[in-house]
Amino acid sequence: MNSLGVTIRHVTKKYVTRRDGEVLALNDCSIGIHPEEFFVLVGPSGCGKTTLLNIVAGFDTLTSGDVSLGNMLIAAQGVISDPGPDRMVVFQHGGLFPWMTVLENVCYGPIVQKQMTRAEACNHARSMLAGVGLQGIEERYPGEMSSGMRRRVEIIRALIGRPKVLLMDEPFRALDALNKSVVQEFLLRLFDTHLNTIFFITHDLREALFLGDRVGVMTTRPGRVKTIIDVGLPRPRSTRMLDSRDFLRLKAQVTEEVHEEALEAFAAGEREAAR
Repeated sequence: MNSLGVTIRHVTKKYVTRRDGEVLALNDCSIGIHPEEFFVLVGPSGCGKTTLLNIVAGFDTLTSGDVSLGNMLIAAQGVISDPGPDRMVVFQHGGLFPWMTVLENVCYGPIVQKQMTRAEACNHARSMLAGVGLQGIEERYPGEMSSGMRRRVEIIRALIGRPKVLLMDEPFRALDALNKSVVQEFLLRLFDTHLNTIFFITHDLREALFLGDRVGVMTTRPGRVKTIIDVGLPRPRSTRMLDSRDFLRLKAQVTEEVHEEALEAFAAGEREAAR
């Protein structure tokens, strides 16, 4: 098994801004993400979801608590493990190099990180692209493809080096409804085939339940885990289940949990504005 679980224990994050002084972004936040689990985190804007993902990725530090990847400590007070091929990130705004072809983009990471030779990376990239129906686009540039196609290439690029965990920060937020549905099903096919551990952030509650094994709901800032919902829907999944009684029941449950926090976030903003 290539994938590893992620253990987030009592993580607190403080930072200082000119306007607000010290801000408590995360407070005693704990999550256990199992190996080969698709874990989704939702919550109101500003609750610290992206901050938490950045700590796991190695892009940010924490104030207290710790994070482990399998048995390896990757973040603690005074400890930060630099970003690497064990934790690949798919960002909201994309990250393909516009001057590189699809094949060059997909091969770039393993070659630079010396995981594979150029020939090995190119052969593996062609095989992965063909395996998910993307053969024939290797020589295209990002500007020559649709947004949905670019998202699929970015996911393949993140997976080619066989990361221990795939971190995804609202990767489909900018897509229209049709492209989003296509790419969601594409990601589910990859997950069912490769069983990577995935830590996925979204505001879209329908997306969270369609993709995830479990869905964690964050409180308003300072963020912590309010509840974790076991989705329990069978895999493989298809859009046909989105109208099922079980799916609608789960959606009502998670909507209520998030709505409570959104109201609290709005009230906190009103109190802040009144100061």
